[in-house]
Amino acid sequence: MKRNILVILSNRLNRSQKARFVEVECDDKGNILKEHPLRSQPKKPVYDEVWENDDGKTEMSSCRSFKRKYRHALEKPKA
Repeated sequence: MKRNILVILSNRLNRSQKARFVEVECDDKGNILKEHPLRSQPKKPVYDEVWENDDGKTEMSSCRSFKRKYRHALEKPKA
């Protein structure tokens, strides 16, 4: 089973810096199958999970840790 995950890369020390959004497709074990940067914030809640790194990094590969955002506005409602 594949999961769609939204990764938000933001900067907690400089809130004027724009957040970056990356759409990631993973398998059940957490292996990344596809990684696609988005131009802007998504409008519809179509993601299985939302994760955030607020260290001010610009790429996912340079991040050490991510925090899961439960009940985020862009997360799909559970059926």
